[in-house]
Amino acid sequence: MKQMKILVVDVGGTHVKVRATSHKELIKIPSGPEMTARKMVAATRKVIAGWKYDVVTIGYPGAVVHGRIVAEPHNLGPGWVGFDFKKAFGCPVRIMNDAAMQALGSYEGKRMLFLGLGTGLGSAMVVEGVLEPMELAHLPYKKGRTYEDYVGLAGLKRLGKKKWRRYVNEVVEQLKSALEADYVVLGGGNAKLLGKLPRGARLGDNANAFRGGLRLWAPDPRWQTDH
Repeated sequence: MKQMKILVVDVGGTHVKVRATSHKELIKIPSGPEMTARKMVAATRKVIAGWKYDVVTIGYPGAVVHGRIVAEPHNLGPGWVGFDFKKAFGCPVRIMNDAAMQALGSYEGKRMLFLGLGTGLGSAMVVEGVLEPMELAHLPYKKGRTYEDYVGLAGLKRLGKKKWRRYVNEVVEQLKSALEADYVVLGGGNAKLLGKLPRGARLGDNANAFRGGLRLWAPDPRWQTDH
């Protein structure tokens, strides 16, 4: 049986990362507040001209329910809700929250909490092989500010690295306990700034997002999700 060629597009607040099963290299496209859905597709198709792929997985930095984007992103341009990615790419497309995609690729059994320390705060859990995307970033945390305000990029800039690390440790410990996670995986571009990791946590790897994008098309029902 012919192996399915999968294109994985990981949309972030500073870069769109693109990889495919038939190509080893990881391509980065600058994003930011001007990056609309239409611009993302155009830029992606331009840099992968000539690549062969059968299906596409998109990791999106915002709420995705039943495979559909339900809210515009906080750190990108508009036009994502209702955009026809299947038509734009010309093949079947599955969309999932970007943190959930990296969580799916990071999972190694039991109850895992994934926290993505990037431009914002991504979050997801995988429990006994079942993926549950979460939206913890904008829940209130302290002094009228959210979790994302403390451990996202804005928090790092406002607090400085030393205080930011302290809050990351506090948040990880609090959420791990509240959600009864066996372990925590810390991904995202800022996780590498932590130095000593919180107890019960390990560093993720950006390559895990690619693995998660592949697992979404796997025939094993444990890796199927409606989110």
